[in-house]
Amino acid sequence: MTIAMASEKELKTESNQKYVYLFNEVDQAQEKMGGSWEGVRSLLGGKGANLADMTRLGVPVPPGLTVSTEACNAYLEAGEQFPDGMWEQVLEAIKDVEKAMGKKIGDLQKPLLVSCRSGAKFSMPGMMDTVLNIGMNDAVAEEMIKRTGPKFVYDIYRRVIQMFGGVVMGVPDEVFEAVIEAQRKAAGVKSDTEMSADDWKVITEQFKQIYKTYTNEDFPQDPLEQMKRATEAVFKSWNGKRAFAYRDAAGIPHDLGTAVNIQTMVYGNISDDAGTGVAMSRNASTGEKELEGDFLMNAQGEDVVAGIRITQPISDLQKEMPNIYAQFEEIAQKLEKHYRNMQDMEFTIDRGKLWILQTRDGKRTAQAEVRIAVDQVEEGLISKEEAVRRVKPEQVDFFLHPQLDGEAVKEATQIATGLNVSPGAAVGIVAFDADTAEKWAKEEGKKVIMVRPETKPDDVHGMLAAEGILTSKGGRTSHAALVARQFGKPAVVGVSELELDLIGRKMTVGEDLEIYEGEWLSLDGTQGIVYLGQLPTVVPDFKNPYLLKLLGWADEIRELGVWANADYPRDAERAREYGAQGIGLCRTEHMFFEAERMPIVQKMIMSKHAVDRKEALDQLLPLQRGDFEGLFRAMDGLPVIIRLIDPPLHEFLPSFEELVQDLADLKVRTQHYHTLSEIDAALAEIRVKQDYLERVEALREMNPMLGTRGVRLGILIPELTKMQVRAIFEAACKCSKEGVDVHPEVMIPLISHVNELKTQQAALEAEAKAVMEEQGIEVTYKFGTMIEIPRAALTAGEIAEVAQFFSFGTNDLTQTTFGISRDDAESGFLMEYQQKGILADNPFASIDPNGVGRLMEIAVADGRSARKDLEVGICGEHGGDPKSIAICHNLNLNYVSCSPFRVPIARLAAAHAALADK
Repeated sequence: MTIAMASEKELKTESNQKYVYLFNEVDQAQEKMGGSWEGVRSLLGGKGANLADMTRLGVPVPPGLTVSTEACNAYLEAGEQFPDGMWEQVLEAIKDVEKAMGKKIGDLQKPLLVSCRSGAKFSMPGMMDTVLNIGMNDAVAEEMIKRTGPKFVYDIYRRVIQMFGGVVMGVPDEVFEAVIEAQRKAAGVKSDTEMSADDWKVITEQFKQIYKTYTNEDFPQDPLEQMKRATEAVFKSWNGKRAFAYRDAAGIPHDLGTAVNIQTMVYGNISDDAGTGVAMSRNASTGEKELEGDFLMNAQGEDVVAGIRITQPISDLQKEMPNIYAQFEEIAQKLEKHYRNMQDMEFTIDRGKLWILQTRDGKRTAQAEVRIAVDQVEEGLISKEEAVRRVKPEQVDFFLHPQLDGEAVKEATQIATGLNVSPGAAVGIVAFDADTAEKWAKEEGKKVIMVRPETKPDDVHGMLAAEGILTSKGGRTSHAALVARQFGKPAVVGVSELELDLIGRKMTVGEDLEIYEGEWLSLDGTQGIVYLGQLPTVVPDFKNPYLLKLLGWADEIRELGVWANADYPRDAERAREYGAQGIGLCRTEHMFFEAERMPIVQKMIMSKHAVDRKEALDQLLPLQRGDFEGLFRAMDGLPVIIRLIDPPLHEFLPSFEELVQDLADLKVRTQHYHTLSEIDAALAEIRVKQDYLERVEALREMNPMLGTRGVRLGILIPELTKMQVRAIFEAACKCSKEGVDVHPEVMIPLISHVNELKTQQAALEAEAKAVMEEQGIEVTYKFGTMIEIPRAALTAGEIAEVAQFFSFGTNDLTQTTFGISRDDAESGFLMEYQQKGILADNPFASIDPNGVGRLMEIAVADGRSARKDLEVGICGEHGGDPKSIAICHNLNLNYVSCSPFRVPIARLAAAHAALADK
């Protein structure tokens, strides 16, 4: 018994569960979901919900029905069996569709053909399956030819065999395409549209043979069997490999299921007054309020998107079919007003009648997203809050960093991929060390990509000079990544395909591609891709008026302050331009790494006598003072938090391994010297190297998180931090006398016990008061500390009795809480933890809410119980992460501090956190 001949008793079988909804039954669906439109989208999928909604609005939609996501989930849970009553509901609903169209499935005189399409709650373009022209068979084709001609009929017949064969039966699409290609050659034509009716008839017969060869059965002639098996195929496609991977990448849950939309076919290729197209209610690139899209006359929808024919811009439709264009324009405006968002619409014109096949919120560039949101507020369609909520924080990145030209990328040679740790585009010639990068950039005006196995602090000058950074090792919180983000340098790190030969001055990619120093590379830091050669870039404009307006609205909504991490005046100026309300972290040690200062710093560290150390510190004092003057002037009227020296001293000296190798080389060379002067010079150099080696060996820490650093340095070498405080307050007094409104805040890092803070702060505050007395002027100031050790968080109440502010150093707090170093984590096991689900997120990328977040909660509560007006912020890398910003909002911090280039992102993310809280 065929499905078409099913008994009346079977057709009347009902289930208590309603699985099928006609497009005109959207009210029933909404009532079932408690009046929630989001619920309707979950039940009917985005496509089905919008088709039903458009039907309710009176938009011309080809009639149809939707099989719900509940049916899909029940089907999959039952081991790929339709739930009881579902198919009977489909057959009953089809009768209503037949009545609406005056046609019937399988009828020879007035055959109804339908499409069967997927439609999940969230759009997943191209990820699941579709079958068109269901209902076509030999008998229907024979009768249709009499009314519409053979070319049209055989074209749509071959399409249903090809799509059904591929989607339902797994026949390779390449086999069908090979037949079409062969027939084109035989006919002597270049495109499908040039083929004749006889060509399509030959192809259709060959498709039937291919289908039988691969499936061991004839193409099914029963239209209802075609529809049933196509419905099953769409359900199965929910768990297809590409759909699963897409959901993983897009963060879409795997348990939603897909709906199935069975809809009347309409044809844009049936006559000369037919056509099809895709258009958006606004420009998807710029956001301008104008229709944008493409169409083709006498064509099917897939012809528009497949590039088979050269399309026409939608504006041409106004000339060719002015009445249809006016109707479409009116519908586009109606749908945009209804959905309060830019719409992406598919349409077909069937013998002079316009049909809308789909509408959904249109995909758009970041620039368009911002402009559309702002324009729709000013048009009264949405509120400021909705506009702010609509724009994602990461979209702001596109306004801050150059991007590779999209057209050039299509033709470019991609050679490697790595971690996309710092967004934007960088194009330059390869330099394999910091000195070369700086020399080429500063002295010769060349654009440089600095390529290293990994970077370290003494590479900073090269990194600052370079356009971008590429490393073969390292992770998202490696030195290269942190510095790149700090200075807005595009970076791709952890590119394992790279093998660097620093002696031969070349790198190898794969087996045989060799790139020598001085050759061109292009980096896409947003995607983590490396391209060969010199690609053009496009520089977005941060002064975009729409973005500035949107961020202004975000500032009205957010409760968190947004400050910046800045070590140099130029960074402070940029931060202020981007909307920073203060400096939350100035790392004074970064100032020491500048080339002209490093010898003085090393002299201070190597000094064996107090007088020598004082001489070095006296040289550093005016340099530091000048740095702070620049910061205070740039941030006139805003607070500037300056962290005293934090890293262990050995980081300012050559590495232990480097010194050992240098000594060995020197001793070998000395054996070949013959003159006394040569030998004396070599021995003197050896003594210097040995002194350095002894000092490095005494100072170096195996784990840089532990040992002699932070406040411990200040206690053991008090003259060092006193020099820094003197420089801060001399600069503050000088600027204040010049009319600058200064607000210095001195931060003492890495305390674990309140007695450390008492000891250090008392000495430093005395120094600050001495400077102000000498200068004859008072400035307002604060002394505070970083909370980056668990014990400090747990004893925050007693610490707050001394400190006037807290700043969470969440990178270090994460390391000391988890007991792992960043380097260890990035070497591999943390990634494996995430892959295995042991950790949901990288705790160095987003604050761990239950561990680190809990410590922060304790510290805030206890600290403010001891000092009600305690200022509390965060200054780690997490300060620019939207997830972490939400945690900071919920903890009632005063501010987050991040890289200047992430300030606009943080402003928007803080507003999102406030909106979510409400």
